Amino acid sequence: MASELAAQQCVPCRGGVPPLTGKQIRTLLAKLGGEWSVLDEHHLTKTYSFDDFAQALDFTNRVGAIAEEQGHHPDILLSWGKVGLQIWTHKIDGLTESDFVLAAKADQAFEAR
Repeated sequence: MASELAAQQCVPCRGGVPPLTGKQIRTLLAKLGGEWSVLDEHHLTKTYSFDDFAQALDFTNRVGAIAEEQGHHPDILLSWGKVGLQIWTHKIDGLTESDFVLAAKADQAFEAR
């Protein structure tokens, strides 16, 4: 199911739409899987683990390239052996389907390493 999300493209948010809530979020989170958490129905968060700093940095760069390609940019926290992602749509200050698409693409990049 995450592959369905990863195959989609992020859609630019122009504002004026309500953020996802409740069942909408739960449905997309179930499709995503993979240890993602939703905090306060506001953003997605996940921490990836690596054997060293170099691998974490490589993943950070791959996620950055995906974000640029998709025009949808997460907050990325890089530390030794860890990369934390926080994803939400800033334009509406909440979650959209594109946030889940970007999360699935990040998972796909992690699996492909």
